Amino acid sequence: MSDQNGWLKLLDENPQHSQWYIDRFRTMAEAGADLAGEARFVDAMLGRGARVLDAGCGTGRLGGHLAAAGHEVVGIDLDPALIAEAQANHPGAQWLVGDLSELDLPGRFDVVVSAGNVMTFVAPSTRVEILRRCGRHLGEGGRLVVGFGSGRGYDFDDFLADAASAGLTSDLLLATWDLRPFAPEADFLVAVLRIA
Repeated sequence: MSDQNGWLKLLDENPQHSQWYIDRFRTMAEAGADLAGEARFVDAMLGRGARVLDAGCGTGRLGGHLAAAGHEVVGIDLDPALIAEAQANHPGAQWLVGDLSELDLPGRFDVVVSAGNVMTFVAPSTRVEILRRCGRHLGEGGRLVVGFGSGRGYDFDDFLADAASAGLTSDLLLATWDLRPFAPEADFLVAVLRIA
């Protein structure tokens, strides 16, 4: 198994991949696709004006929705093109270029969210460190919410073991962002984690 960051590998293979991704979500939005399911899920966990870290924020669709709902949002992603898109379309949040394996921001957050298969793109050797660093950014009572699909090189059991190694424990496991229960045969995992 390669230990390269999967997103950077895609960019090495196709320097236009970031633009393709940006265009894909623009097209989906224009077609009326519901792109805010993850954000609604996270918003339901929070009181107004909460601090949210969007870890692997991409174009800012999740964090931008939460900022528009009145939360203080910081988004971080390693792809400058995606951060530029987030800054252009969602000025109500703070968008930063950075590597989650080196995450070290001031302050603490009520929720750290990593949606959109982010954890399946990171280099496998950095997974536990990323989970550990996300956990360190949680305030008292804070939660880390991670969602990703199966068949992407990161088994759900391995993720849960990595989370435990990072000092996190599960509060809730779901199979979708719309609250369907998780089962071993599920093809998606939404994990709500807290400091153990």
